Amino acid sequence: MAKPGFDNRKYIELQSGQIRKRIEEFGGKLYLEFGGKLFDDYHASRVLPGFEPDSKLQMLKNIGTDVEIVIAVNSSDIESNKTRGDLGITYGSDVLRLIDAFRETGLFVGSVVLTKFDCQPAAVAFKARLEHLGMRVFLHYPIDDYPFNTAIAVSEDGFGKNEYIETTRPLVVVTAPGPGSGKMATCLSQLYHEFKRGTVAGYAKFETFPIWNLPLKHPVNLAYEAATADLQDVNMIDPYHLEAYEKTAVNYNRDVEVFPVLSAIFQKISGACPYQSPTDMGVNMAGFCISDDEACRKASEQEIIRRYFTIICERKKGLCQPEVFNKIEIVMKQAGLTADGRPVVKAALDCSAATQNSPAVAIELPDGEIVTGKTSDELGASAAALLNAVKKLGGIDKKIHIIEPEVFEPIMRLKTEILQNRNPRLHSDEALIALAVGAAFSEAPKKASACLRLLRGCEAHSTVILAATDQDTYRRLGINITCEPAYQTNRLYHD
Repeated sequence: MAKPGFDNRKYIELQSGQIRKRIEEFGGKLYLEFGGKLFDDYHASRVLPGFEPDSKLQMLKNIGTDVEIVIAVNSSDIESNKTRGDLGITYGSDVLRLIDAFRETGLFVGSVVLTKFDCQPAAVAFKARLEHLGMRVFLHYPIDDYPFNTAIAVSEDGFGKNEYIETTRPLVVVTAPGPGSGKMATCLSQLYHEFKRGTVAGYAKFETFPIWNLPLKHPVNLAYEAATADLQDVNMIDPYHLEAYEKTAVNYNRDVEVFPVLSAIFQKISGACPYQSPTDMGVNMAGFCISDDEACRKASEQEIIRRYFTIICERKKGLCQPEVFNKIEIVMKQAGLTADGRPVVKAALDCSAATQNSPAVAIELPDGEIVTGKTSDELGASAAALLNAVKKLGGIDKKIHIIEPEVFEPIMRLKTEILQNRNPRLHSDEALIALAVGAAFSEAPKKASACLRLLRGCEAHSTVILAATDQDTYRRLGINITCEPAYQTNRLYHD
């Protein structure tokens, strides 16, 4: 488990203070483009140990009733049923999830904007659904050659034809289910309409990564490149910042490349660009809250290796483009890493080799000890590893059964005879349900069940690509699981 290296309390205070300052600088109205995940930022919590996944949400709550949230979603993504890879739900479903999550924390969601709206049938239906649920919905339309044709963008044929989003609070946070949703265009469109109405307003950008005041090749910043390998993002020195201030700052290629265009758009909208560099646009204070640089370096190196395994498994499944694989290999080399730098990998492979190459899973416990699990007649390797881990954490003797042998037979018969499942072995979730039932009648499974929460943040590795249900169970437990790019069988269809 990673050693803490980030001061989360300091971060919330500094970040909320910086945003308040930016609101004041623009006369009391700020559109804040919120990149990344707002309340479930597990990438940040992995590379900055001590960063809470909901830190950014807590920061907004710290600002309080001055916050209004606008959720942007690309109409084409609604039409194509685009899915969030980490949650396995469509962007449309995630919009609803985000609204519920914000409301539950007391934050005000003012509206949803459908960007690049071109009367796509699914987008029209989604708009009707949102309005039926009581949400205000606004439409923004495609703009030819956006953002490079600034003459069209900043005109009645560009931003001017978009519907003006009515907002009531000083800080308008524009967020989205994922990249490519049109957050920046939404902010710029609003600035255009605000200035047309005689209202002074400003724009700022909140991206946690790359961290501008860390070195270019710092593992935290390299981990961002690994995480966005599919987008082909590249961290680079911000040349505009260097020229304006003679100070080195790190940004990423897309923001640097588009900055001259944004500067021209700002000038057309308000008469002047308020920023000298793309780094100036940001309000990120994360770099000032790193309390242990070495801990963050090590955590980030592990994240890079995990991303490497994710991508090589995607390549095995035929879901990875060659350039994505090439990108992660480059990042691994830049960081000076190999797969051997992940201790659970060797432990899992050794366990598999000792059992005639049958599937095996290794889990590194909070104290650094590694336990393994192998495939048996009753349990898959991932389920066996979980049970062995909680037995170890609970100080339960190896000889004691935390799931009684007679429990397996009726479950396995149910799976094969009634549910027509080819695999009779218990998956991780099924084993945990059996463990929970046993906890109601016996002390050993009760003690083992109580140790499940201790697995959050632990590392694990499988010698085969796990079934989706096993990977999801590990994810829900907070275990960072990686897999070898190999299937357990030679069948063409895999769960």
